[in-house]
Amino acid sequence: MVLTDEVSRFVRAVGPEHTDVQARMAAFADDHEFPNIGPESGAVLRLLARLTDADTVFEFGSGFGYSASWFLRGGADRVILTEFDADELDQGREFMREAGLAGRCIFEEGDAMETIERYDGPFDVVLVDHQKERYADAFDAVRDKFAPGGVVAADNVMRGPIDFDALLAHVEGDTTGGEEDSEGALASANDQTRGIADYLAAVRDDPDFETAILPVGSGLAVSTKVD
Repeated sequence: MVLTDEVSRFVRAVGPEHTDVQARMAAFADDHEFPNIGPESGAVLRLLARLTDADTVFEFGSGFGYSASWFLRGGADRVILTEFDADELDQGREFMREAGLAGRCIFEEGDAMETIERYDGPFDVVLVDHQKERYADAFDAVRDKFAPGGVVAADNVMRGPIDFDALLAHVEGDTTGGEEDSEGALASANDQTRGIADYLAAVRDDPDFETAILPVGSGLAVSTKVD
């Protein structure tokens, strides 16, 4: 745990600084006890936008726009923000106006799983950061809508509302204890943990995607479409 804390401090110390508006976003999140990805994971989102030369980014769950602000800092032409909570989305609009970024945003109020049905893509980057038990459904809904070389990133695969010990035992059971031990590890886990496990199985088993886990922030699973 000490090593983990030190590594986290190091990654934070060498990572990018917030813009003025992002600093206000972070303060807003702290004041309202609202989880966001933080600058460590934000730096990865910025990099993904930059590396894919992103035209369009789609977010499953945007809150008040913090993650979208990182994609936009990476040069994304437009980000489609989805949020069920109208007040949070309105706050996102205000932050984006303050940052001069609203013209590159599409704000979609409602269920992201319904919103995605109205978009054909192609998407260069997709962020999955809504209800954990619906992550696999989100991947299924978007997997055929990627531009060549497109990337999907999923947050909270190591921390958050999940039982990481149960998840670790589950994925280790995939290779050491067989299916029975693997599934047994999740028997008493919550729905969010099982949702993350289902998502990881979906992206890891898909022959058209390659996946790596980045232990930054709350853990990002980054998958690239290769075929």
